[in-house]
Amino acid sequence: METDVVVALNHMVAPALDVPRFFDLAAGLGCRGVEIRNDLGDGTIAGGLAAEAVARLAAQCDLTILSINALQRFNDWTGARAEEARALADYARGCGAGALVLVPVNDAGWQPPPEERRAGLRRALSGLAPILADSGILGLVEPLGFEICSLRSKREAVAAIDALGLGDRFRLVHDSFHHHLAGEPDLFPERTGLVHISGVEDGTVPLAALRDAHRVLVGPDDMIGNALQIQGLRAGGYRGPVSFEPFAASVHADPDIAGALRGSIDHLAAALARRAAE
Repeated sequence: METDVVVALNHMVAPALDVPRFFDLAAGLGCRGVEIRNDLGDGTIAGGLAAEAVARLAAQCDLTILSINALQRFNDWTGARAEEARALADYARGCGAGALVLVPVNDAGWQPPPEERRAGLRRALSGLAPILADSGILGLVEPLGFEICSLRSKREAVAAIDALGLGDRFRLVHDSFHHHLAGEPDLFPERTGLVHISGVEDGTVPLAALRDAHRVLVGPDDMIGNALQIQGLRAGGYRGPVSFEPFAASVHADPDIAGALRGSIDHLAAALARRAAE
């Protein structure tokens, strides 16, 4: 990819790999960053490895741990959610992760009135800010494009952050899949801390029916404009990481995931180069 694009891998690219092998995969592809997760296997952070052990493995592979993905239902702020946030933030500090991804409630059964929902978002951000500050990390708010999601709009997230004066503690995740689903035109490159990319190739599925299972690696048949989105973000000044995050079972079962990822990285590099030359 272009020399100044920071290529990263989210552990979702190969969830069956343990952390050491995942880090080896990333390092072998020349990636500079990785994201670890707390929703793979038994649901422990990084497969149950101690934070210090994860930090050592990352250092050995010359990788930066970009984030822990994720605090789920973050905008339904409760005492239990605060305790979970503290545990994740403490782990992030221990392993050297720079941020905690914050995922909103995505549940058809949780549909508060608009003003109550917006107030809940502000309450969650206010509660999270000191927890994140204590660990010296950022919060990365990731709006989801699904119609049932309680936070689809990046503009709404930015408005809440700015209303609280917390722009130094929170950034956005621009997820190419969710950006496409939400249909929100604005990119907010200056407020973006991380980019997640995945492709969609199945043209038989209506937009509203697209789900994580449709998210493959970005290739020539991509239908959601990953290269165009990245170009727009970069034109607006974004120079942060671009992290591959496919969810499709076909990707996870690929016996040559390294080769598949290399092909996707090369494809995206060529697509961005063509756009830059236009």
